[in-house]
Amino acid sequence: MCGRFASTTPPDKLAAYFGAEAPILGDEEVSADYNVAPTRDVPIVRVRGDERHLDYLRWGLVPRWAKDLRIGSKMINARAETVATKNSFRSAFAKRRCIVTADGFYEWKRLDPKTKHPMYIHRADGDPLAFAGLYERWTDAENLREIHTCTIITTTPNEMMAEIHDRMPVLLSPQRWDEWLDPANADTESLQRLLVPAPDALLTSYAVSTEVNSVKNNNADLLAPIS
Repeated sequence: MCGRFASTTPPDKLAAYFGAEAPILGDEEVSADYNVAPTRDVPIVRVRGDERHLDYLRWGLVPRWAKDLRIGSKMINARAETVATKNSFRSAFAKRRCIVTADGFYEWKRLDPKTKHPMYIHRADGDPLAFAGLYERWTDAENLREIHTCTIITTTPNEMMAEIHDRMPVLLSPQRWDEWLDPANADTESLQRLLVPAPDALLTSYAVSTEVNSVKNNNADLLAPIS
């Protein structure tokens, strides 16, 4: 799964990298988040109208039929193998796809039957990651407001990730962004063929402090490699 990541690139730089319109934040300031956890707002790229836009959505997809926002905490990931058929995700997979952006993500490597240690995984070239994602619009009937939520699609690991965990996020190459983001593209069979492990050489990893285990810790030191 993918349950924690880092998002430190400023919105204007992210928008430029993905060829998207930057969000209008007004007086709001988006701070670097070194320990992104579910239910927080995360940067995503999607097509609205005829243009790509960088937006911030709540992490943890809430289907339209859900009665409670809290269900999203159980839907931070969608499995590539079932995303086209599972009731929670199939509508979004057909119509509401996005890219969830990150600078890197954390996964816990098992050292022995009782011990796991956090690893930080990122692109070897330092560029942002483009996770295949879905988004949904959910209406809070009590407060009459629309909440946009998202999820990250995971798949089987490549050779490097297999040493750490049995799942990894789907990473989309720039050549596939248009195909993935196009709302008019309803060819789910073709889209599912994009949900494959990343090339082995794309990512690298290193061990980080166990301070990342707690979502209360959120500073640049979390990204520092340890021996």
